[in-house]
Amino acid sequence: MIRLFFVFVFTIQIFFASLARAERLLETIESPYNTIFVYQQAPFITLAFGHKNQRYVESRRNPKDLTQLPIDYTQSFTIGLAYPQNLSSFLMIGMGGGSTSWYLHEALPNASITAVELDPQIVNLAKKYYDLTEGPRFKIATMDGRVHILRAKTKHDIIFIDAYRGPFVPFHLMTKEFFQLTKKRLKPGGVLVQNIEPSTMLYDRTIATLTAVFEQVDIYKAGGNIVAIAYDGKAKEKSNLLNKAKALQNKHQFRYPLPELIKTRGLSLSYDTNQPALTDDFAPVNTLKEIKTHNRKRKEK
Repeated sequence: MIRLFFVFVFTIQIFFASLARAERLLETIESPYNTIFVYQQAPFITLAFGHKNQRYVESRRNPKDLTQLPIDYTQSFTIGLAYPQNLSSFLMIGMGGGSTSWYLHEALPNASITAVELDPQIVNLAKKYYDLTEGPRFKIATMDGRVHILRAKTKHDIIFIDAYRGPFVPFHLMTKEFFQLTKKRLKPGGVLVQNIEPSTMLYDRTIATLTAVFEQVDIYKAGGNIVAIAYDGKAKEKSNLLNKAKALQNKHQFRYPLPELIKTRGLSLSYDTNQPALTDDFAPVNTLKEIKTHNRKRKEK
């Protein structure tokens, strides 16, 4: 009888533990750009986009631990910190829930960050569920990333680009002309850090486009994704980057150790170097009109 009692108690514990892990839909919002779902699966809250009965994770964060980066490639994004001369100003195109932006904000107390997010509802949800707050060193610009690049005159040490909308990147954020604009917004010695989904047909073309604009492009494994770091000047030796990463790690005590991330550079990575660069399919005079067109919500069929 006693044994049966303990089996019963253990079964109940497992049942309630599974309930705690179960995913729960908290909210669904239709924005001008996306169908947004908010899910909770303790300890994480996930913002996801829906299209054609598919769900694409936009951001996942732990509200009780806002410097945690649960998605692997966002950890690898921080590799860019080992590249520029200074670490005082960052621009993030594609804020989402703000996980990487806030991690940088907390890890580097002397740096300023501007996060650009197209969808105002994503910004509202990030503030509601992730307690994301603006301040003197953390600004949010609610607009298209290319529009921000066109209008803003500030320059940055690093420009991060992670502007996926579900399975795709808006085309006007992938072209040679766009990368030329971002290059103008980099300080001397600055770098561009790009998240690339390698299973798409545009993987090779994206890297080809970066190499058409920047003298150097370094490739890193990032979970299931690729992080590309583009910059001008002499190629940076891996050993020198590793030494710099160690010095920065000792100084800032990053949660995700920079030296370990640097070691993933070029591991079994390849791409077709003969692919042509992507270019705008519209004239400069029509830029803003075409950006609006490319940002339209995709309709279900």
